[in-house]
Amino acid sequence: MHPERYALVEQMAKDQNVRVDELLKSKEVRKKIDLKKYITAEVGLPTLQDILKELEKPGRDPREEIQVFEFDPTIKTIHDVHTGMVVPGLVTNITNFGCFVNIGVKQDGMIHISELANKFIKDPNEVVKLQQAVKVKVLEVDIARNRIQLSKKQAE
Repeated sequence: MHPERYALVEQMAKDQNVRVDELLKSKEVRKKIDLKKYITAEVGLPTLQDILKELEKPGRDPREEIQVFEFDPTIKTIHDVHTGMVVPGLVTNITNFGCFVNIGVKQDGMIHISELANKFIKDPNEVVKLQQAVKVKVLEVDIARNRIQLSKKQAE
């Protein structure tokens, strides 16, 4: 619940002759609250219903879980990358012919559009987005030319 609504919750508790922590713990006390009494120009019934729902689950964060991304810890340089490896990466650039993926080394790997999906696609944006975390399979490593060829469809 947003801090701007704390005073409203405190008022609800006071009107029920309980402390806020008791309001949080007691479903029976919350059932006695007449939400219509708290409707104002700024706070409508739907908002009050949402507040009551949040009081049932104190401390819960309604935001989605943040996905923590980590590169393969065994890969430090292009010399650590080998054909056949399946590694995590982040999409760094999308072009008409495919996309580039950071797999944790200085040089980004490239996925040709034909290696993005197991179906025909006209535009790589149909399959990947910038900064998207992806699993990729290393198809080829050309150390002399500093190139890494990757496949998304073969890693799935």
